[in-house]
Amino acid sequence: MMAGIRIAVIDDHPLFREGVARSLSENGGFEIVGEGATKEDALQITEAKRPDIVLLDISMPGGGLNAIEPILARHPTQKILLLTVSERTEDVAKALNSGAKGYVLKGVGSRALAEILRTVAAGESYVSPSLSARLLSDLSTRSGLPPVTNPLAALTEREREILTLVAGGLSNKHVARRLDLQEKTVKHHMTRILAKLDVSNRTQAAMVLRDAVENGYPPA
Repeated sequence: MMAGIRIAVIDDHPLFREGVARSLSENGGFEIVGEGATKEDALQITEAKRPDIVLLDISMPGGGLNAIEPILARHPTQKILLLTVSERTEDVAKALNSGAKGYVLKGVGSRALAEILRTVAAGESYVSPSLSARLLSDLSTRSGLPPVTNPLAALTEREREILTLVAGGLSNKHVARRLDLQEKTVKHHMTRILAKLDVSNRTQAAMVLRDAVENGYPPA
């Protein structure tokens, strides 16, 4: 039996922390190796347990952002993911600049969080699409470039149509049947969609679509 991804959950709200730990355990493929509530807990648990991923809140005693650099100073390859309510661009930028591999808002669902953790465990980075777009927009504004708007703007009408069906849970085969296309054509479109949205899998692409629609951008 393959070992699960080893996770440490650091959050000073016991009910939320326990809920995350329980949902990941029930999801399968994860092992919770430590729980804590402070920056010092994060440092100690990382040192003692060496989890695959440290899941950190920002607003806790000592500050989650302040735990990133000390952890990485001792363990440069440690993967750290921020799970927080803060949508401040400054917090996102500081987390990523300090070496965190991802930044996720607490409204994320348990299945989506599990997929994001698998993505980070595989060596990739992840930022909630709405925050990523906002960060790019802020950087563009400061540099004098046109602000980033609709993240779906780069997609063709056909690509948006396919993404909408994929986000609805349809496989490539079922999308092909629905649109009277060859399955390999749908795969080709999906490859282009992932590249244009700068995401690595279908779940992340669906999240971009969801966040864009929530922000008032129509999918097509």
